[in-house]
Amino acid sequence: MTTPKKVDSSATEPNNLTSEFGGRVLGAKDNVFAHNAWDHAEWTSDQEEKAQVTVARQKEGAVPEADQQKYHLDAAGYWDAFYTSNQNRFFKDRRWLRVEFPEVFAKLEADPKQPCHVMEIGCGAGNAFFPLLDECSEDSGLFAYACDFSATAVDIVQKSPKYDPRRCKAFVWDLASPTLPAEVEPHSIDIILLVFVFSALHPDQWDQAIKNLTRLLRPGGLVMFRDYGRYDLAQLRFKQGRLLSDNFYIRGDGTRVYFFTNDEIGRLFSPHFEILQNAVDRRLIVNRHKQLKMYRVWLQGKFRWSPDAQPSETQQ
Repeated sequence: MTTPKKVDSSATEPNNLTSEFGGRVLGAKDNVFAHNAWDHAEWTSDQEEKAQVTVARQKEGAVPEADQQKYHLDAAGYWDAFYTSNQNRFFKDRRWLRVEFPEVFAKLEADPKQPCHVMEIGCGAGNAFFPLLDECSEDSGLFAYACDFSATAVDIVQKSPKYDPRRCKAFVWDLASPTLPAEVEPHSIDIILLVFVFSALHPDQWDQAIKNLTRLLRPGGLVMFRDYGRYDLAQLRFKQGRLLSDNFYIRGDGTRVYFFTNDEIGRLFSPHFEILQNAVDRRLIVNRHKQLKMYRVWLQGKFRWSPDAQPSETQQ
């Protein structure tokens, strides 16, 4: 059976169990192996306890402090090595942008000739950047920026046959840098895409990253955020010797990853942004051939910047 193309968002507010988003919900009488994926896969208390035990066990074999510095000091170098090895083949194209972030396209389609500056931070090999360009007419008002702190990733983007300097510009920049990129004017960006990017930062870099977002966006500009959630399958699969600090890990290739909660995301963004969405996407992925069940957890947020923003509560 072929899984149909996804047309509904699977993200839902953490405390809203009646959300109508997501097209396929596993019922008590459903055969879990009838489909490849199920939306809103709520965990049982037993699953939660097992996840906590797994994470506690990981702490018993944390990476020694003396060994951690090489990963922090050369974070970009490990990503360069990753993209040198994988090029643009590792990540699937993010063809779900219109489903999860319709605000991007609504702004463009409301007035196609009105200039709209979209910036993807942490563009990697362009797996979200190029689908965005594909979705938009060449004569629309879109101009897209793409940046990454991996020079190798940016080189891959620039050498793609889809790269058109008339419509886009790619460059090297670190979201946690104390300075803004020379390629972008302050307060000139309408929408920023942050897709699996914040998780690669050290927690000590989060505040600077948030500050940079506010310096890039126009008043009223939006951040579209998606990243790893706490107890995602990828977190629970880590063995001993991979933990850097609480919920922060080093992969086998030397790249770092953090697993967030909605509360953490709310605390980070609420002092400077109106929180339009702070949601969780819990997905049950099924391997029908091996009869395996795999639980994924991703967080999704939409945040509006205003120079006069006051701390706000999570809201839909």
